[in-house]
Amino acid sequence: MVDFLQHRLRHLSVKLLIIGAGLPSYRTHRVRDFVPKQCERLWLEFFPVYAPELNPVEYLWSHWKQHELPNFCPITSAQMSVHAHHAVKRMRQRPTLVMAFWQQARRRSPL
Repeated sequence: MVDFLQHRLRHLSVKLLIIGAGLPSYRTHRVRDFVPKQCERLWLEFFPVYAPELNPVEYLWSHWKQHELPNFCPITSAQMSVHAHHAVKRMRQRPTLVMAFWQQARRRSPL
């Protein structure tokens, strides 16, 4: 992770904010020692472990698990890809459903 961050800092002249989703490599001693030495050019922030109210796509994944994917057991990744593609097409036909995910997230957001 430090190698990645060094590479980013070397090729970008702006301040860098990395938003992590709890990846363990962000929390190593090496990373924690590295970040403060970057003269405030680098910040690490973390999402809570599971916070659907901050990320509306979580409601979409939940819908998929409950309505599109239950009892579906693909044998190949290609089968899964085709099934997912068809599910997205079906959801595009229901814009009110997709908007409901966004509205639900807004209602639950602590912000």
